[in-house]
Amino acid sequence: MFHQRKLVIATKHKKEEVIAPLMEQNFGVNCCLPTDLDTDILGTFTGEVERKLTPLEAAKEKCILAMKTTGCDLAIASEGSFGPHPSLFFVPADDELLFFMDKKHNLSVFVREISSDTNFFGKEIRTESELIQLAEKAKFPSHALILRKSDNDNTDIIKGITDWDLLKSSFHQLLHKYGKAHLESDMRAMYNPTRMKVIERVTQKLVDKLNSHCPKCNTPAFGIGDIKRGLPCNLCGMPTKSILSHIYICQKCNYTKEEIYPNGKFTEEPTFCDFCNP
Repeated sequence: MFHQRKLVIATKHKKEEVIAPLMEQNFGVNCCLPTDLDTDILGTFTGEVERKLTPLEAAKEKCILAMKTTGCDLAIASEGSFGPHPSLFFVPADDELLFFMDKKHNLSVFVREISSDTNFFGKEIRTESELIQLAEKAKFPSHALILRKSDNDNTDIIKGITDWDLLKSSFHQLLHKYGKAHLESDMRAMYNPTRMKVIERVTQKLVDKLNSHCPKCNTPAFGIGDIKRGLPCNLCGMPTKSILSHIYICQKCNYTKEEIYPNGKFTEEPTFCDFCNP
């Protein structure tokens, strides 16, 4: 289905370095880049351009724009979001979404990876000792940093800092002008090796999903479309909110298959039972 076709990777931040090898090795595609695509028009991490689309919408729009500029009918794009982890308190998270579009076969697939493996942070600082301490914690200089006047203020913003001398001199300039500075991690992929590893992991998820074919029509991306909760409590036998089964759905022929006990668990602990532990 994909062999020897051109796959355009909609990025300007060097994500092709981890996406292309996996896609070429597994599907025999020829990866290319759009020459005049500015993905920043859909929003930037630092707020110069407001993000008005959801991550899924933005990734899909990147694919559409890349197809238009290159004439390819096969595209892939990623979109990252950063903030508090959805289940781990006080832990930052990298939420990466990868969208794959095959216009020729009317196929769209997306996968997602939420990882606590990130150096995402932002803090107002007033001393050089704070600067050095936070920079080292953020894996500087292998991971770039950003300095600006204050959070959500793009006055005197300096991005992509990877040099100690530039970091210190820029900080002292802002400190002299404003009495403070805002230091944050640069989350653009080419400046953040940790994020690049998460993008590589989500690409592997896409590879695995595309390699899963519908038993009925053989269409790729035969994946989980729904879940069924109700794993029984091992004390009272009543259904809990834990997952009982995964429902696999083919997006082409709508064939469904239910996988019961997908996590290898046949019962749930009473701790998670609303009847035993209301």
